[in-house]
Amino acid sequence: MLWNDEGYLLSKNNFGENSIIMEVFTLNHGKCTGIVYGGSSRKNKKIFQIGNKILINYKSKNENGIGYFRVELIKPVSPIFFDDKRRSICILSASSILKILLPERQLNRKIYNSFENLINKLCYENWIKLYIFWELSLVKELGFEINLHDKKNLKNSANYTVDVNNKVFKIPRILFESNNMKVSKNEIKEALIFNKNLLMENFIFPNKIKFPLSRNILERYFN
Repeated sequence: MLWNDEGYLLSKNNFGENSIIMEVFTLNHGKCTGIVYGGSSRKNKKIFQIGNKILINYKSKNENGIGYFRVELIKPVSPIFFDDKRRSICILSASSILKILLPERQLNRKIYNSFENLINKLCYENWIKLYIFWELSLVKELGFEINLHDKKNLKNSANYTVDVNNKVFKIPRILFESNNMKVSKNEIKEALIFNKNLLMENFIFPNKIKFPLSRNILERYFN
C-alpha cells in the first residue's frame, strides 16, 4: 500500500534507538500512524514538531498493519510560536484532541480544513476565540451538535442554559455575541469550561479516555 499526502503532525513517541512512531492528520487519508526511521535524530528534530505541516510518503505491506513514513517539511508551525506559551499550548491542545477523538484512517476534509484554518489564524489577536469556536465545530462534526441559537435547545433562554445528557450547563455569553466583542479572561475560561463539558459528556466519559493535559493547561492560562 503506497500513497502520498499532506498533513499535520499530531503526536510522536520514540521507537527503538533513533526512530519514532507518529500520528498524522492527513487531507485525503484521515488520521494515520506510522514509523519514521531516524526520526529522533538531531538533524530531523526541527521537522517533527507537533503542529508542523508535512508531506508524507506512506508505505505498508499490510493494509491493517502499521506502515512507514518518509517525511518532508512543508510549513513549520510550532517554531513560530516557541516564545508564546499560550499559542504553543493551543497547538498541542488542538492536536491532542484530534489524536484521541479521530478514528483511524477515516477521511474528514471538513475537520481537516477547519484545523488548518485555526493553525493559519493563530497569529490573529482573537486566536483564543477562534479556538473556542473550533472546538464547537469539531463536536458538531463528530455528531453532537448543539444549536446555540435555537431556543428549543435552551432550558431557560434568559439564563442561557442547555441540557446535555440530562445535565444542565450554562452557555457562555461569548458564544452568542459577535466576534468583535471584547471579552475578559473569565469569559474565555467559562467558554473553555463549557466546551470541555461537551467533550467530556459526549466523548471522554463514554469512551473512557483521558482528557488531554495540554487542554487543561490552556484553560489554566485564563484564570
